[in-house]
This record gives sequence, structure tokens and C-alpha cells, in this order.
Amino acid sequence: MRKILITGARSGMIYPVIQRLKDDYVYVSVHRESELKRVKELYKDNENIKCLKLDITKDADKLDDLDIDVLVLNGSIAESGSLLEMPLSKVKDNFEVNVFSNLNLIQKVINNMIYKGFGRIVIISSLTSKMALPFLGSYCGTKAALSVMARCLYYECMLLKSNIEIVLVEPGLYRTGFNKLAFDKKYEFMDNKSFFESQIDLIRKSENIYLKLFERRSLRTISNKIYKAITCENPKFRYSAPFSHNLFSKIINLFY
Repeated sequence: MRKILITGARSGMIYPVIQRLKDDYVYVSVHRESELKRVKELYKDNENIKCLKLDITKDADKLDDLDIDVLVLNGSIAESGSLLEMPLSKVKDNFEVNVFSNLNLIQKVINNMIYKGFGRIVIISSLTSKMALPFLGSYCGTKAALSVMARCLYYECMLLKSNIEIVLVEPGLYRTGFNKLAFDKKYEFMDNKSFFESQIDLIRKSENIYLKLFERRSLRTISNKIYKAITCENPKFRYSAPFSHNLFSKIINLFY
């Protein structure tokens, strides 16, 4: 029975994955006390699921007492706004959660994995790592850093000749509420004073159209990829979904 820790596991695309991990012992970690109550109620009938409150920016030491075979890094936040004017504190917070905290967790579990001679680290990044989206520069930057770091970790583990596997998952746009929340965050400060003050209504309308056209309602395609990344005997380095979003990101990069 594998012991799996999943961060940022309150809902969204990770929920159907957890439902399928019936033969494993799963640590489901969330950030807030209110979220912990919710997931405890959600999984109360499953003895193989233990729910934890874990702030990945502060509580990495909690991992010292856990014997983890598979670490799934799903914890993430999205700050939005123009890089010309968004508060630097928000950019720093974005990198702290999405990049530095996740790397810290990796370094916390890697010693035990090397000692055991096996382990798997699944890094959930995003297809936005391959695209420069206006007003999402901070978030895109964190995911680009995370994807590149995953590849570096992959090569470094190969050099160790260890059985530690690094797997990267890059989801596209799915309707979980995360994207809309990310887009809306910037208006907290843009509505007061902004270089783009005269264009705010147009930006809002464009974003709503973008989400309506591209967000996928069904989580099946990405949940299947994450499940494979966790459970497949010989996983690929990289999984992404949906196919159309992955193709679009590649086409965009041909021209820019």
C-alpha cells in the first residue's frame, strides 16, 4: 500500500483522483481549518484517507513524521494584475507558495526517499507556463519556474541513479472556480488607480469571453492524467490535458 501526500486537496481537479485511490493510504492536506472540516466530512467513510491542515509556507516540518512514497504538489495560488503596477508583495507571495514552498517540501521528503531507494514526486504546474497571458504574468511566471525546475529535478535524480521519479502535470483551463477567482483578484487594486483604468470594462468582458470559450466543464481528462502520474508503473515525465489547450500553447510559441 503506497503512502501518498496530496497538498492543496480541498476540491477541484484533485477530488476525482482521490476518489480512485482506493488501494492506497492517502494524506489529504488543506490550508485552512474550514477546509479541513469539509474534507473530513467528505472522506469520513474512508479509513485509508487521513485529512491534515498543512500550510505549505510554514508547516513543512510536519512532513518529518510522515513516511511518504508519493508526494503530489497541488498547492497553488494565483495573483493577477499588470506587472507594471501590481504590488510586489503579491508577486512575492505568488512565488513563495507556488515555487519556494513546493521546493521546500521536495527537499523535506527526498532524504527519506533516497534512503528507501524509491519514491515519486508529482508536480502540478500549468499550461500557462508556456504562455504569456496579460495580467497573469505573476502566476504564469511561477508555473514556468515550476515546470523548468521539474525538468532539472528529473535530470538530477537520473544522475543519482536512484529510483526516484519526477513527474510533471500541466493542466489547461478547467472550470473549478480557480481561474475566475484569479482574474478577479486584480480589480481589488485596479479599481482604485491603474494605468489601465479606462480599459477595465473591456478587460473584464474579454476575460469572461475567454473563460466561456476555453474553460472545460468536465474534469475527466485532467483527472485521468493526474491519476496516471500518481499510479502508473512506468510514468512519463510530462502529462498535460486537454489536448486542444496543449496544442494551442505550442502554436502560440511558434509565433512569439
